[in-house]
Amino acid sequence: MPDLGHELRFGLFPSPEAARREQTLELALLADVSGLDLVSVQDHPYESRHLDAWTLLSVIAARTQQVSVAPNVANLPLRPPVVLARSVASLDLLSGGRVELGLGTGAFWDAVAAAGGPRRTPAEAVDAHLEAVRIVRSVWAGGTVREVGEHYRVEGLHGGPRPSRDVPIWLGAYGPRMLRVTADVADAWIPSMGYADPSALAAMNARIDERATANGRGPAAVRRMYNLVGRFGSGTGFLEGGVRDWVEQLAGLALDEGVSGFVLGTDDPDDVRRFALEVAPGVRELVEQERALRAGGPPAEPVATAVVPTGSTDGTGGTGPTDAMVWDESTRPTYPVPAGAAYTAAQEAHPQHLVDVHDALRAELTQLRGVVEQVRSGLLQVGQARSVINTMTMRQNSWTLGAYCESYCRIVTGHHTLEDRSVFPHLRSRDPAVGPVLDRLHAEHEVVAAVLEDVDRALVGLVSADTTVGGAPTSTALETLSGTVDHLTEVLLSHLAYEERELHHPLARHGLT
Repeated sequence: MPDLGHELRFGLFPSPEAARREQTLELALLADVSGLDLVSVQDHPYESRHLDAWTLLSVIAARTQQVSVAPNVANLPLRPPVVLARSVASLDLLSGGRVELGLGTGAFWDAVAAAGGPRRTPAEAVDAHLEAVRIVRSVWAGGTVREVGEHYRVEGLHGGPRPSRDVPIWLGAYGPRMLRVTADVADAWIPSMGYADPSALAAMNARIDERATANGRGPAAVRRMYNLVGRFGSGTGFLEGGVRDWVEQLAGLALDEGVSGFVLGTDDPDDVRRFALEVAPGVRELVEQERALRAGGPPAEPVATAVVPTGSTDGTGGTGPTDAMVWDESTRPTYPVPAGAAYTAAQEAHPQHLVDVHDALRAELTQLRGVVEQVRSGLLQVGQARSVINTMTMRQNSWTLGAYCESYCRIVTGHHTLEDRSVFPHLRSRDPAVGPVLDRLHAEHEVVAAVLEDVDRALVGLVSADTTVGGAPTSTALETLSGTVDHLTEVLLSHLAYEERELHHPLARHGLT
C-alpha cells in the first residue's frame, strides 16, 4: 500500500514486571526527555509477575510531561468496558490529554477463565469486542448509554466523564474478520512483530484498505502502527544491523506499507536513547525527503553519514585535559561510608546503573569533541560538521545546528531532572547523612546547565555571517567553540565522577527509588 502521509510517531514498550518497576519508570522518564511520543505497556491481569497496567500507566503519566500513555493492548475480557472507558477518560483528563486506548479481543483463555473472566470462541471474542467499542465511545460521549448485546448489557447508564478530546482507539488484530472490524471502528491498527512480520503486513493492510474504502472511511482513517523488537548490531536481518539499517528499514515500512507509528519493545536504556535520538530523526528525515520527491517538490537534504571521531578513547576526545578537576575537591561534601560496608550483587546493580547512564553521556561528549577536532584540523567544512552533529546520538528532532545543543541540553537536563525529582528525594528520605552531598550535586546541576548554554551559543556563533569566510569558520570562532567544549568536558566529567563516587554506597544501600 502507499504511504498514507501520517505524521510519524515513535514509542516505547517496556516490561511491566513488578520486580523491575524502578527501571520501568526510569525508562518511561528517559522516553519523555528523549523526545519519544508514547509509552505503552502490555495488559495481562492474570500474570502475577506484572504490575497492573492502568496503575502503572497512571504513575507514568504523573511523572512525565510529554509522552502519551496507552495499554498495548487492554485485555477486554477482564476489563469491563464501562469501567475501562471511565478509567481512560479520567486519566486523559488528569494527564492533560495524553492517553490512548489499545484494545484486544483477549487470548490465553485458560488464564482469563482462571481470573474469573469468560471463555470465548474466536467469533464470540470479535462480537464482544464490537459491543465493547460501542459502549466505550458512548460513555465518552455522555448522555444515556444503552447497549443490550450478547456479551454486555448497559441499560440507562449516565455516560461520562468526557475525555479532553477524541481518544484514539487502537486495535490489535490479525484475523480476516478482526481486520475488517479494524477498518470499521478503529483509529489505529497495531500488530506486533512475531505475530505479523514485515512480509505479512502488505496482505493485512490490503484487507483493511479494501474494507475502509467500501465503508466510506478511506484507508487514511486508520493509522498503521507496529510493535517492534530488534537489536543494534552487525546483522543483515530486519532490525539487526546498525542505526543506518534501522533508519532505512523503518522508513521503508512508512513509505511502502503506510506504517506511521513505531513502538520499540526494550528494557535497555541505551537502546531507548539510540532509538529516540538517532533512529527516529533519521526515519523522519528520509520519509520527509521521499515525500517531497513524490510530491514534486525540492528534495530534502540527504541524511548525513556520521564521521567516526578521532582522538583518544578516554572520554576526552584527545584534545582536552584528561584529569577533569574543575571544582575544588576540598569543598565537596563526602558521604560517611559505614565501616565494613559490603553489598550483594543485586545491591551493586543500582550504582552500576548510574555509571551506565553516565557512560552514555561520556560517549556522546567524546563524539562532539571528535567532530570539533576534525573541523579544527580542516578535515570538514562547517556544513559537513553540522550534518555530522545532526546524526550523532545527541540529536533529537531538528536538523539544524542550533537545535543540536537544545537536544543535548535536554538529554543532560533530563537526566538531572530525573535525579532531582526521584532519586535524590528517595535517598534523602532514607538516609539523612547523604543530604549535604545531594545539595552539592543539585548545585552542580545548575553549573552544568549554564556551561551547556555557553556551548550552545558557541555553536550558533560558528555559522553566523561574521564568523565564517567562504563557508568555513574563522579561527576565532573555532577557538571559542573549542574552549567551551573543553570547559564542558572538565565540568561534566568531574561532576559525573563525583556523583558516582559519593552515591555508590547510598544507592547500594537504598536503591534508585
